[in-house]
This record gives sequence, structure tokens and C-alpha cells, in this order.
Amino acid sequence: MINNIPKAEGIKLDSVRSTVFDPVEGWSYSHHAHITFFKNRFLAIWSNGRVNEDDLGQRVMLAESSNGEKWENQHPVLTPEMLGDAKKVVTACGFHIHEDTLIIFYGSYNYINTSLLDENTRPEGDAHHINTDLGYISTTDLVNWSEPKSLGINIIPNHGPQKTNSGRLIISGNVMFPYSDNPNGVDDYKITGIYGKAFGDKAPVDDSESIQHVTKFNGWDARLICEGSFYQTDDDVIHMLLRSNSKCLWHTESKDDGATWSNPEPTDYSDDGSKFHCGRLPDGRFYCVNNAKVRGGRCPLDIHISEDGENFSKHFIIRDEPYEMKIEGMYKSGTYGYPHTLIHDGYMYVIYSKRKEAIEVTKYNINQL
Repeated sequence: MINNIPKAEGIKLDSVRSTVFDPVEGWSYSHHAHITFFKNRFLAIWSNGRVNEDDLGQRVMLAESSNGEKWENQHPVLTPEMLGDAKKVVTACGFHIHEDTLIIFYGSYNYINTSLLDENTRPEGDAHHINTDLGYISTTDLVNWSEPKSLGINIIPNHGPQKTNSGRLIISGNVMFPYSDNPNGVDDYKITGIYGKAFGDKAPVDDSESIQHVTKFNGWDARLICEGSFYQTDDDVIHMLLRSNSKCLWHTESKDDGATWSNPEPTDYSDDGSKFHCGRLPDGRFYCVNNAKVRGGRCPLDIHISEDGENFSKHFIIRDEPYEMKIEGMYKSGTYGYPHTLIHDGYMYVIYSKRKEAIEVTKYNINQL
């Protein structure tokens, strides 16, 4: 069974930490960060809201860096107004690079008007969603951007498209894992996942409201199943780990390159109920960056390493310093949240939010692993 039972106490990595964005009055919520490298620039995106998590008017921010340590040109790259509705909730959903083109994915939805606490404030809880959609914008020069375009998929994904051994692209959602054999990353997606018959004859929807319905409908013994990230072992089996909010990650696997998935089951990989990111090191070992300490308040931020894709027994600490929230807001909790990783020129870059208001990057030499 997949596990992160350590062979020794975790060592803290020698690293460089840099601030991408600090909260300011009027835009004090930041979360869902992603990082990539394009045309000699490190790029970061994240969701940015006025006060509360996933509130009306939430937008996507972009920042740039020449070295992954000093960040500049922080600005909104996509706003609800660009989608024709200032009350939409817009979420940063990852990058894809195809040839000379950079693609930024975003998710969007509305709340039913009658559910709002007031004219501009979201309802409590993850409910009353409508118009869930995945879209993208693209650029070749970081100056001129395409108009937003919908993919026609009802999903707010966890990460952008990731290649399998065959070159197929899979989007890690919550209960939906769309896949495409078109390398451009935006066309020809087929819908699959672990939702089963939860939607009956209706089109499946994958967002923070629908995951609760799917978890209950399928009788999974977890508070919710969501926020997947996958790696693929040398036998071509794809292992999708999933957040469960039940002290451990869950696991579903695909033996046909993402076309079908097994029924998810719990693992022995501990987790504090947060998004995480899996990948593979240049030497072939597997890794997972998450908050592995149960009831730790999403602290510390850890990386676990595995030789075989099953036993993630080598453990390192990325960040464990305390951080105090600066500006109060709805559902702003957890010290180090929702990490995403990039490996470039011998370094790993880990981007994450702090108390869902600041965005930070930690950079370290992967030789330490």
C-alpha cells in the first residue's frame, strides 16, 4: 500500500525563500498558486480575491522572475470583467506550454444570486454553484494575450495538463480526469473520472460543491474526495493520489493511460487535508509535496521521496516557520497551502500560499534529496 512511513526524522532543506505577493487591503486573499518557466522567465499565477476565499470578483494574478528569487510585474492577467460578469469567481488552474505558446488555465463559476449573504459576498459553505467552466488564455510573448476561450468542460481542476509516458495529457481534477492526445493542451479532451453514476443522465460537474455529492453518492468513507495529483510508474500504471480530509491520502489508479480509473481507496500516506503535488525527479525517483502532519494546521510543508512509487519513506522539511494572518477573511486557514512544484536546472521551486493571503516560493538544490 502507498505510504509515507519514514525511516528517519525529516531534515530541513537548505533553501532560498522569496515573496511573490503580500496581501493588501482590498485584495487580501491569495491561493491556488502554480509556477512554470517560459522563455527565460519564471512565471507564477494564483487566485486573488478581495477578502474571502472564492468570493465574487476573484481574479487570476501573474508575476515574473528572472531567477525564481526576486519577483516583479505582479498584475491581474484575467478578471471576471474579461469574462463579461464582474460577479464571477475565477480560479487559477495551472499552465501548459506547447511549442512557442504559453497557456494559462482558469476555472470560473457563479453563485446563485439568492444564496449571497449580501450583494457582493459569497454564501457560507461550498454550495449554490452554477455555470462551472474551464477556460484558457494564451500568449507567445507575455505581452499580447488571446481572448479567454472556454473548453466546454464543467471542471475547476487541481493542476494543469500533465504528460503520461505515452505523451497523453491528463488534467488532474477532483473526481474528473479529462485526457487528450492533442499536444496543444486545449483541444480534443475526453471526459472520464471516478464519479460513477453520481450525475445520472446529466453532464458531470467537478467543483468544490459537486465533490461532496459524488463522495456521498458513492459511499466513500471520507469527508470528501478531491484535488488529485498523479505520477506514473515504469509499468505504465498511473497513480492518482487524492485529498480526503480523513487523515490520509486516497488512491485511484489507471492501467489504460487514463481512460478508466479504479474505485478510490485509502492509503497509509498521512495528510492534513490540503492540496498537494506529485512528480518525478530527474534520477527517476518519485516525490510528493504535501502537509503530512495530521492536525498540524498545514505546517510543516514536506517532501517525501520514493524509489518504487509505493514507499515514500525518505522525508524532508521544506518550510516550518510560523506565519500570522495579516487580514481576516472567510475560510483563510492553514499555514502552508496548496503547493505546486517545478524542477529546473537542478533546483526545485515550490510555490504555495501562506494563510491564503501571501504567495511565496522556496528554491532548493535537488542534490539534497
